[in-house]
Amino acid sequence: MKTDVIIVGGGASGLVAAIVSARCGKNVTIIEQKDRVGKKILATGNGKCNYTNSLQTEDCYRGEDSSYAFKVLSFFGVSETVTFFKELGIYPKIKNGYYYPNSEQASSVLDVLRIELERLKVNVVTEEEVIKVEQNNSIGNSKKTANNCKDLDFIVTTSSKKYYAKSLIMATGGCASPELGSNGSGYDLLKKFSHKVIKPVPALVQLKAKGNYFKTLAGVRNESSISLYIEDQFIRKEYGELQLTNYGVSGIPIFQLSRYAARAIDERKSVHLTIDFLPQLSENELYQNILERTELERHKTIEELLLGLLNKKLSYVIIKEAMLDPIASVNVLNKKSIQQLVKRMKEFMVEITEPNSFSNAQVTAGGISTKDIDPKTMESKLVKNLYIVGELIDIDGICGGYNLQWAWTTGYLAGLAVGGSK
Repeated sequence: MKTDVIIVGGGASGLVAAIVSARCGKNVTIIEQKDRVGKKILATGNGKCNYTNSLQTEDCYRGEDSSYAFKVLSFFGVSETVTFFKELGIYPKIKNGYYYPNSEQASSVLDVLRIELERLKVNVVTEEEVIKVEQNNSIGNSKKTANNCKDLDFIVTTSSKKYYAKSLIMATGGCASPELGSNGSGYDLLKKFSHKVIKPVPALVQLKAKGNYFKTLAGVRNESSISLYIEDQFIRKEYGELQLTNYGVSGIPIFQLSRYAARAIDERKSVHLTIDFLPQLSENELYQNILERTELERHKTIEELLLGLLNKKLSYVIIKEAMLDPIASVNVLNKKSIQQLVKRMKEFMVEITEPNSFSNAQVTAGGISTKDIDPKTMESKLVKNLYIVGELIDIDGICGGYNLQWAWTTGYLAGLAVGGSK
């Protein structure tokens, strides 16, 4: 099959790339291995699709060169994204800077994209896996290429067909959520083009930890301040609702820290968290609070003393970790033991053993090095007319619509470039 543009992958970036290049008059074919395009979009924002965010700072994006993301976003950012989707029919609902479709249905976003693909007569091929991509002018291909395809730059081979195109956009996603189509195949397909690949690791993912108390704590949620240390060096701090599970820790602040933890563990470095379960109180304020409780409530046990301060399960574990007996009388507490309790509440240390798998991750950290990609067009600096977009690139965003913004932006710029509007 012969076409102007082949897009490998029908996710967020691939769909936008297809729409923009088709609007420029190009004949476009999307090849998607799943039974329908855009499956991962449906899972975003807990099914509501948080499709962008008004707050945009360099710290919202991570990678070996996180500043690269802002170079790209300067060409197509939040306002352009909101306008793009408004023109497709998505009226935004804004919550603290987070953009959702007013319907609060991720399916609305996917539906308007699919309707536009149909209007533009984009050829969408599903349930067809790409097994090889190669340049048409490479050694040995000239004899295999039909005469009317010799002027086309790329051959894309699937399990059943060969496709020929002038331009190739790789939009296969990373490794996160392989059941939705992102299985890391894009890295293997691009290997022959000599791009540097930063090893992919899970990001926006739960973290497994040491400690036999986690089964007791499973299901507990607590507003906490969490600090990440790698090789005992402080890296960064996040605040928000911590979720404790039977294997470790979860919740948005853990997701924000996870890419650093996952990378360090992959490099065989030690990783631990210190958790402040009562960030609203200073150590001295907490000490005074517990001291006053002991003076007023001497008829209680230590466990009863902490009722109303923290979740009962959490208090029980903290008392045990402070080497105290939960059912002992408050009268046994002295200055030193109260300080032990305060320390466990304010600096509870958790050793991280590994991230959860890519199946649980929302996004991939790592990918094709940004040094190899033009930030204005997303064209490879190594191979002419080859474009790389979305999660395949070594840029990952924090929670809050940033990974979708990255997908829309890179897809739009690649689509515009192949359409001849660089």
